[in-house]
Amino acid sequence: MPFLYARDPLVRSLVPALTGLAYDERARRKREFGDDVPVVLITGQHGMGRSAVLDGLARHYHRRLSLAHVRVVPAGTTAAPDAARPAPAGGPEPARAADLVEIVERLVCAFTPSLARFPVLVPGLFAVSGWHAGDVEERDALCARHARLLIACGLRTGDERDVAREWSAQVEASIAAHADGAADAAEEADSLPVTRAVLRELDTLRPAGAARQWYAKRHPLADDVAGVDGAEGADGGRDPLVQLGRRFHRGGDYRRAVESDLMAAFLQEVGAAYGWVHLLNRDPWPLILLDEAHTPAGQRFLDLLLEHRAAPQRTGRDRITVVAARLGDLPEDEAPHAVRRELADLLPPAGGPQGDHAAQVWQRTGHDPSAGLLVVPLTPLGRDDVLAMLDRASSRLLHPHLASALHALTGGHPLAGKLLCDAVVHAAGERRTVTPKDLLDLETESGRPVTQVLLEDLLPDRRQRDRLVVLCLARDHQAAAALAEDLALDGPEQLPVNAAAQYLVERHWQRPVPPEVPLVDHALLQTLLVHEARRTSPPAGEPHSWHQIHRFLHLHHVQRADTEEADALRHSLATGNAAQVVDMLADEFDAEEAEQSVEHWLLCLRRCASAPTPPADSSPDGAAPWTDERVQIALGEHASRYTHLDEAGRGINRLLHALWYLSEPYADASIDPDAETLCQAVGDELGFLSRRHPTWYAALGRAARDWPPAARKRQPLPIPAIEGS
Repeated sequence: MPFLYARDPLVRSLVPALTGLAYDERARRKREFGDDVPVVLITGQHGMGRSAVLDGLARHYHRRLSLAHVRVVPAGTTAAPDAARPAPAGGPEPARAADLVEIVERLVCAFTPSLARFPVLVPGLFAVSGWHAGDVEERDALCARHARLLIACGLRTGDERDVAREWSAQVEASIAAHADGAADAAEEADSLPVTRAVLRELDTLRPAGAARQWYAKRHPLADDVAGVDGAEGADGGRDPLVQLGRRFHRGGDYRRAVESDLMAAFLQEVGAAYGWVHLLNRDPWPLILLDEAHTPAGQRFLDLLLEHRAAPQRTGRDRITVVAARLGDLPEDEAPHAVRRELADLLPPAGGPQGDHAAQVWQRTGHDPSAGLLVVPLTPLGRDDVLAMLDRASSRLLHPHLASALHALTGGHPLAGKLLCDAVVHAAGERRTVTPKDLLDLETESGRPVTQVLLEDLLPDRRQRDRLVVLCLARDHQAAAALAEDLALDGPEQLPVNAAAQYLVERHWQRPVPPEVPLVDHALLQTLLVHEARRTSPPAGEPHSWHQIHRFLHLHHVQRADTEEADALRHSLATGNAAQVVDMLADEFDAEEAEQSVEHWLLCLRRCASAPTPPADSSPDGAAPWTDERVQIALGEHASRYTHLDEAGRGINRLLHALWYLSEPYADASIDPDAETLCQAVGDELGFLSRRHPTWYAALGRAARDWPPAARKRQPLPIPAIEGS
């Protein structure tokens, strides 16, 4: 897939250099890094292909090395598999909650028994996963985790649910058999009795003496540690594994120390599994693929791994290859010493020495944990990648510049590009021609609108998505708040606009935006939301309709202040009421003679021309249905309709419709002959108007010179500065 072709430097160069195995062929590659290897962190927004990269690595390295593919699911969510997309070979294995211990458990299940049996780590995992006495829901969840570990380690066989049920019964029986009527009531209410019972049952399957010795050395007690051979001390609390569980459940610094112990045990036991025979045979080290690494558990796992690798007193070196995927960018202050590379930087120079290139890609620069991190942002797809995805369709049915139009619309966003390309191929398969104007109106193979499918993927929270579909039409936060109140948008939050804005920040679509700018700052997301608002709009006379929303926003800006005229005109044009906008602009053109007022006039013209078009064939208040005739009106083909306007008014009407058309994402002069014609027309009309105004001629003349090239380059139209203003 082009998803991965565009990521060749990462999957076919960097990862093979770390693992020693080629990506897409059964061949070895030279390991280009020494004993100290980086943790690779790929970053990107939703739909940039982070999970696709990890899925591709899992498929190509499955059964070729020890592989663990874990997707961390945030707390409070489920990890139900996507029925529409079968799980790739080798994973991913979902961690069922945001808990670092569960990530480590998943790694043990993936690497046992082919790699190691983890005699130190596994007892530690059991010790920290005792439930609180009487909490049935917690008991069932933890027994399910225990069952997975027991089966993976070969200590039990059978169905996971049956093993969990039997294990729960055995532990409960052990608790009852060792119950002490004189025990402290507070202690009986916590997890310690359960921890002791879990460890007793585990000792019957595999004695944990080595684990007790290991943890006792890391945290020696004041007195000699009792129970090193497996028996508990007289007070039942001197078992190092029981102490490990006690510290873990105290939380805070105690838990952090225990998590560090578990990471140390994991790294040590993986390292011990690779003896001289493995090294001489150049056997590849394990590969860990960690998705959703921005979650608290994912971040904690990476932080611990980086801390252990950076420790000066570290004796051994693990060469585990870790490729993690994080949603959003990694802020500089979170990893100040991380090495950051673009995809192109990962490719070795043609004919150059490979070892030198590896050192240029990454070298540890100090003992700060973040120095062990190699951050690679996933960049957008190029136009050639889009063209490759369109090659599946008959070129005779596609606009010759459709790839460029699609790339401009999506900004190279991989998921949007892929879904739109699939929809194009489907339409071509049904013998329908596809032009740039058709892209957002396409349907998927299942018959669903492509914008609806895209937004469901990019904004999965239905409540927030439905809110944003209408709130995206507002100019700023204040207008959005007024609209939310008028539409009675309900929900548990008191301020729906703030909740929607925070949702975009949490989903890493944008940083917090100032209240005076539009709610949605991401260009592709705004385009999709506006089109979905247009597509799903009720008929013109009904509440929540496109026309009702824009009329309300028009009135809102009229009432706010005189300076809101540009936004008020914009919402009028969004209802298809171009006549009102032209009349307002023409009146001001004729009445204003102050030289400085031309800035406001041009600003109004530019702002209102960015209005979204109303739904096709909509007819507000019994008026004629709106049809898209902007190109024809801009070129003067319907001059007979505007005989009531003077020459300047007709020129303003043509200019407005030309600019309105050029605001569309598909109106690129390099691929659209109409757009190129209208760019020239913008200059002509501004020049025409400059000769008909007594004081604005200089500013309008500069606009006539500067606006056409800006429109061709898809850049903001510059407002000429007036001396003394």
